[in-house]
Amino acid sequence: MTQQPPWGEPGEDRHYEPYEPYDPTARGPHVPPPVGYPVPGWQYGLDPATGLPLSDKSKVAAGLLQMLLPLIGIAGVGRLYAGHVGIGLVQLLGVLVGYLLICVVIGILVVPAMLLWSFVDGIVILASSHPRDGSGRVMR
Repeated sequence: MTQQPPWGEPGEDRHYEPYEPYDPTARGPHVPPPVGYPVPGWQYGLDPATGLPLSDKSKVAAGLLQMLLPLIGIAGVGRLYAGHVGIGLVQLLGVLVGYLLICVVIGILVVPAMLLWSFVDGIVILASSHPRDGSGRVMR
């Protein structure tokens, strides 16, 4: 007994399901629409270049926070603002631990390294064409 292929025989009439328009209320109020169904007014809009949803965060604010605050000894605030909590906490806690380790001399290496990492990270955020926030949405 041979199995018939799932696509049918050549020339056979195929049955296609009718196209159903997307109903944004069918999946709940906080569930984003599937890819290919841009819904006007979905949260903060869609990026005109990529069609991806926009974030409520600003890339300029995140980049400047990430670049300028290391000049006064604080790191990771721009990443925390953008929603990248893991990287932001590593940078912030790394600087704080480095300040505590200055009395053991190793902090003299840790603090500048963390501040430099944060500063360069701010440049990367500003230079990126489509940086993402912690939720994966394109920052404005």
